[in-house]
Amino acid sequence: MPYVQVGDHALSWRRRGAGPPLLLVQGMAGHHALWGEAFLAALAADFDVVTFDHRGIGADRDGPDAVGDFTVADLAADAAAVLDVVGWDDAHVLGISLGGMVAQELALGRPERVRSVVLGCTYAGGAGATLDAPGPLRLLQAMQLAATTGTVENAVRTAYEVNLSPAFRADDTQFAAFAAASLAVRVPMPVVLQQAKAVFGHDTSGRLPGLAAPTLVVHGTADQMIGYANAPVIADLVPRATLRPLDGVGHLLWWEQPGVTAGLVREHCR
Repeated sequence: MPYVQVGDHALSWRRRGAGPPLLLVQGMAGHHALWGEAFLAALAADFDVVTFDHRGIGADRDGPDAVGDFTVADLAADAAAVLDVVGWDDAHVLGISLGGMVAQELALGRPERVRSVVLGCTYAGGAGATLDAPGPLRLLQAMQLAATTGTVENAVRTAYEVNLSPAFRADDTQFAAFAAASLAVRVPMPVVLQQAKAVFGHDTSGRLPGLAAPTLVVHGTADQMIGYANAPVIADLVPRATLRPLDGVGHLLWWEQPGVTAGLVREHCR
């Protein structure tokens, strides 16, 4: 498993496929396994795909105690370091949720590194943005309980309920695959709390009119984690951005509709 050293952190990354370079940036408490095989396989048919785990997540050999405080801009610097170690001067960038905030910072702070950007189920901060969806508090409470009791089943079930739409969850056979992916990588609670702090401090609203990279905004209308109302705010702020709502889809839009989401990414990057 290759690593990129960023300051005190050794971040693991993975690569598959062939074609134009595409960097995937996960969200809060997310990791490489949560992209799902169906979505990764669909992307790898057309792109050279790199995924990585945020600092403190999974195989970061320094562990959660060494993470300390960080901002979304710090996570964007981590993403740029991944580009460096892979050997890419630039890449298409897909960021979802917290990863979408990281993608915004990367495209704004290092525009020469970003060919195009896809912002999935994310928000800009500032006026017009809102994080008052019902899911985040429920999920953090469930994760904190799991951290103190050592019982993770309730946390995984809560994550399933708040991240995926009722229509998708109607077929409960989907839960086993979600649970297996969720538990495949270690996600320490102290790191998640620091990520949440970074999310609440995020505000690119005043700078997004200067985002030059071609931008696609994708958001499920049934998102309980970051409400859909945030999507048109971003699309209005970014010049010439394209907004593609996914009707009735929850927060993990690529998990619910891997083929559709991969198709949107492919179309946009081309």
